[in-house]
Amino acid sequence: MGAHVIPAVHSTTNGLQYLPLLHHSNSTTAEQSRADRKKMAGEGFSLDQGPADDYGGRLTASVIVTCLMAASGGLIFGYDIGISGGVTAMESFLEQFFPRILRRMAAAQSDEFCVYDSQVLTAFTSSLYVAGLAAALAAGRLTRAVGRQKVMLLGGATFFVGSIINAAAVNVEMLILGRILLGFGVGFTNQATPVYLAETAPARWRGAFTAGFQLFIAVGVVVANLTNYGASHVRAWGWRLSLGLAAVPAAAIFLSAILISDTPSSLVARGRIDDARKALIRIRGGDANAELKALERAVRDADEMAQGAFKRIATRRYRPYLVMAVAIPLFQQLTGVIVIAFFSPVLFRTVGFGSDTALVSAVILGVVNLVSLLISSTVVDRCGRKFLFMTGGAQMILSQAAVAWILGAAGRAALPQGHAVAVLVLFCTYAFGFGYSWGPLSWIVPVEIFPVEVRSAGQSISVAVNLGVTFLQAQIFLAMLCRLKAGTFVYYAAWVGVMTAFVAVFLPETKGVPLEAMPALWARHWYWRRFMVTNDVTEHNDQALSS
Repeated sequence: MGAHVIPAVHSTTNGLQYLPLLHHSNSTTAEQSRADRKKMAGEGFSLDQGPADDYGGRLTASVIVTCLMAASGGLIFGYDIGISGGVTAMESFLEQFFPRILRRMAAAQSDEFCVYDSQVLTAFTSSLYVAGLAAALAAGRLTRAVGRQKVMLLGGATFFVGSIINAAAVNVEMLILGRILLGFGVGFTNQATPVYLAETAPARWRGAFTAGFQLFIAVGVVVANLTNYGASHVRAWGWRLSLGLAAVPAAAIFLSAILISDTPSSLVARGRIDDARKALIRIRGGDANAELKALERAVRDADEMAQGAFKRIATRRYRPYLVMAVAIPLFQQLTGVIVIAFFSPVLFRTVGFGSDTALVSAVILGVVNLVSLLISSTVVDRCGRKFLFMTGGAQMILSQAAVAWILGAAGRAALPQGHAVAVLVLFCTYAFGFGYSWGPLSWIVPVEIFPVEVRSAGQSISVAVNLGVTFLQAQIFLAMLCRLKAGTFVYYAAWVGVMTAFVAVFLPETKGVPLEAMPALWARHWYWRRFMVTNDVTEHNDQALSS
């Protein structure tokens, strides 16, 4: 038997490190094998020294510019998240489309929690996410056929058209039609962009670059909140300005997608080997042969499997990936981020702030979230995924519990100004915890764990779950706030506790592990290893670890 190359995982005091090129043959002695591992053990992932498993690539200007342009796909999702809640707090918008809510405000009902309880109003917000769910599932097959870049183009174009229709709306039906087109744009870009970033970024910086998607979402939220604040002073048609300016980030992602090439992995999967080699040389800044061969081998192994990707990911062998594809986006939405992201202006009016103050408070929250995301981008590849998941979860639990205590103590009475400010501070604490943990990591972890043969399908499922649960949350939140009141925040705090425990027990640390090595990592996990099919790679990894 000749020598062959296999991926392997090496365990050290710093966690699991990927050793990509362990050569085994019948003539290799145990002493040589141990010497090789000892030599390579020091080549772990750090920001100071490049490991061999980055295939000799560097952090080039090309990869930075390419990833930043691709990550701008998050702008449209962020802008929509920020704009929706602010527009629904504008009296001119409510007067034209939802006059009943204005009449409730004028009646000065004592139960402020129920003023915004309208299924038609929540349909305006949540219709986008039903469309996004369908688009994300369709994008799984589409990206395999035409590539990540073209799907990003399609997402920008449909979002642009939807923004124009919303700005010109004269009835609720036009609003919802525009929202559906916006949803198609969000579904396409949310599916394609994180995969693009994970496949393009060098392994040791993958967390930081993939977090760029969430960073641009946060930038979009801040820009939208500032736009809402300015547009709210244009009494008659300010809401049209807010909705119409969504065309700007849509145009930005469309133009960015035109200027970048597709990912090397996607090009190899579609048989464009020469284009893949050129793309690798450009973004890595060096010899691309080793990484190109690894990509070709991974794609070839994937093509040898007869089942379709969606059918394949449902089999026992891929159970760990499917569970994470569902659990992580589900848990992200059950953190209660829907409260902060969509309805913060509504919530701040509920606790006693005026319209302008509520919009300013939403801007403050967006800035806090943006700052925390910037911090996360600098530490995610140093501290690791699990540490940020758990510390952020603890911070969110405490914040939600404190908000519930303040609102519960006040009952139906209006909050004193000091208590209302305390609620704002606690929401900022919550937003900061979410911004460095479940916000970016819910996009980083699902996309980086999938093997190439199920990557598009897995990301489609992850995005579909995210948007589907977002739809349900948006549809029921105002009714839940009306009925549970302060108990709403206890509900979310309990879920954060569950998901933090889940991550601690079931998620292996994926920091710095190249995409091609993920199966070996999961095969070593105390629980998920029972689902992994024993093969030559797993056997060699076990031998390497036990030697």
